[in-house]
Amino acid sequence: MRRRIFGTAATTVVLGLLTTLAGCGGSDGSDAGDGGTLRLVAAEYGDGSANSSKEFWDKVTADFTVANPGIKVQVQLLPWADIDREVSRMVKAGNAPDMALMGSYSDFAAQGKLYSADELLSITAEANFLQPLAEAGSVRNTLYGLPFVASSRLLFINETLFKQAGVKETPKTWTDLKAAAKALKDKGVKYPYAMPLGPEEAHAEAMIWELSNGGGYADSSGNYSLASDQNIQTFKWIKENLVGPGLLGPTAPSQLNRADAFAAFTRGEVGMLNGYPSLSHEARAKGIEVRTVAMPVNDTIGTGESPPAVGVADWMVAFKQHDHRAEIGKFLDFVYQDKNLADFAGRYHLLPSTVTASRTLAGSGGMDKSDAEFLTALRSAQLYPVNDPSWVTVSDTIKRNIGRAVDPGGDPKAVLEEIAAKATEAKKR
Repeated sequence: MRRRIFGTAATTVVLGLLTTLAGCGGSDGSDAGDGGTLRLVAAEYGDGSANSSKEFWDKVTADFTVANPGIKVQVQLLPWADIDREVSRMVKAGNAPDMALMGSYSDFAAQGKLYSADELLSITAEANFLQPLAEAGSVRNTLYGLPFVASSRLLFINETLFKQAGVKETPKTWTDLKAAAKALKDKGVKYPYAMPLGPEEAHAEAMIWELSNGGGYADSSGNYSLASDQNIQTFKWIKENLVGPGLLGPTAPSQLNRADAFAAFTRGEVGMLNGYPSLSHEARAKGIEVRTVAMPVNDTIGTGESPPAVGVADWMVAFKQHDHRAEIGKFLDFVYQDKNLADFAGRYHLLPSTVTASRTLAGSGGMDKSDAEFLTALRSAQLYPVNDPSWVTVSDTIKRNIGRAVDPGGDPKAVLEEIAAKATEAKKR
């Protein structure tokens, strides 16, 4: 999701913008709770009919209606590329769904259009969300974006290429990473380090590097700090130490998208890149020997302190428009049961958003050692500032411009200051 940092190619799924699934009926939801229908608009996580989210939602909604005969649930699946825009269009047209599973929430919260978690869930259920996800889903300490599934990022190493290049130690500092990349290049590896700073998802790669130098997108007060000294230093180092010596492969970072970088990794053409859980499964399925480790840090920070991983979550939101708080609460209580959440996460090699569902998935054998490493990273991860209503605009600005900071003719300081200025304007709107 839009992008999805998760492993499926969901943005390519074309199921039609009005694909309706379980619990279909003629109601628009206005009489839910009395033989009527709740409407859920959900992102499609699958990349084809074989692994479509339809199967999951068909079963969950059918089971829910058996347990709650007065309430049906109609599910509409949309591609990730369309869902945020389409839900916004529905809301503006006065036809908001009762619920949506999507990539953003804060703009709706700012408009007062969403139920808060404490209006929908029990205290126990609300407290069950993993802390970094709950914090990212909250505006002024009130939870509006209910995290559904999540992911974190770790550095992927192609073990075979490392052995062929004679790299024996795990990179722990930027200098180590540069040395490993040089050894890989000397052995003819196409992408010693793949750095996707293209417009698909540059904001993820950029934040990973910024965090590894003590920077990031926001300061401790939640204000944007896009052009901080640490961030400027980060991109200067990348440009001088990785771009300059040609250690990033034949495609300029500003032109390399995540999907292309991941595809190259599964072909055995990449020595190192940052990835998420499903990539490790995809790569291993193609015979790639993968190791995942924490992102190396700037040498001045020291290897005893690992930077927080980047975490990403998808959000379940509940709209007030049709006044179905009680019915929505019942359905969400049902969906967030451990078995359901663990089932959905396991299907797509994602991480459940709750403490107990994570234990359920691990106990069922649905989480291997690699998945467990990502879950550990998620528990202390830093998420994008999605609780700022301007983030949708700011993230788009980052995605389309940050790659220029490391282009041969680029000026990291000027590019970051330009992005920061646009972020300031977006925040004023």
